[in-house]
Amino acid sequence: MAQVTLKELLEAGVHFGHQTRRWNPKMRRFIFGERSGIHIIDLQRTEVLLARAQEFASAVGSRGGTILFVGTKKQARDTIAEAARSAGMPYVDRRWLGGLLTNFQTVSKRIKRLHELRDWTENGTLELLPTRERITATKERDKLEFNLGGVAHMQRPPDALFVCDMKTETIAVREATRLNIPIIALTDTNCDPDPVTYVVPGNDDAIRSCKLIVEAIAGVVGEEHQRFRDEEEAARREAEETARREAEEQARREAEVAAKREAEEQAKREAAEAAAENEPAVQRMAPPPPATPPSEQRVFDPNEESS
Repeated sequence: MAQVTLKELLEAGVHFGHQTRRWNPKMRRFIFGERSGIHIIDLQRTEVLLARAQEFASAVGSRGGTILFVGTKKQARDTIAEAARSAGMPYVDRRWLGGLLTNFQTVSKRIKRLHELRDWTENGTLELLPTRERITATKERDKLEFNLGGVAHMQRPPDALFVCDMKTETIAVREATRLNIPIIALTDTNCDPDPVTYVVPGNDDAIRSCKLIVEAIAGVVGEEHQRFRDEEEAARREAEETARREAEEQARREAEVAAKREAEEQAKREAAEAAAENEPAVQRMAPPPPATPPSEQRVFDPNEESS
């Protein structure tokens, strides 16, 4: 896990907070001081808390979990999309669709519809529709891509939420809090840190600051998630190889049994054939049966009749 250094935080301007008159007193413990009416964030606290958030993100990725990255404001939009895609994580970079978490069952139907329209586009079905239906389907596809394109492969609510701006993403934070989903958030001096599970105090307005924090979290979760997938794939291949070997061994044993049975049957047939061939010879060699003596013939004696 690549830990972000104090120097990197300083160079990215993470320490610049909001104007002192716009601060949230709950952020007091993360503020180092003020300069020219601007609160200065304690980067030593940021360094420690960011490392803690990275450890949590790493743990989520190591068990195959997902973190939903949310950043719809202009400064964070491109970074959120790029970092999340590289990590293989879902993201929302345009507009948070109400109920994305709390009503995910309904939203998942719209995601399914998005996949259907994507398939139509790829296989040419969309072009075969009548003009009016094609225009309607195209508009529907574009709207779904805008709202749900980043979560198209999210099959269940995420294991955690990363938010780049607490003020902008209040609905997302509220939904995650309601579902007890852990929240990692880049939290500026004008934000309320109470709903956040892993606070990362820092400037949420500067592009470089957002980019540094987003990539720090996305990098570790993506790395661990990829390792999990590799291990899962290796385990699957191992199971397939074991099953193949067992099947081959079973087939070999069955073949041996069949061959043995065939040999026994062949031996029986040969024995029967040999016995059948030897039977006439035995009969030829046997002595002939004794001749039956001729029956005695009575000789006519004329003297017997006269007497």
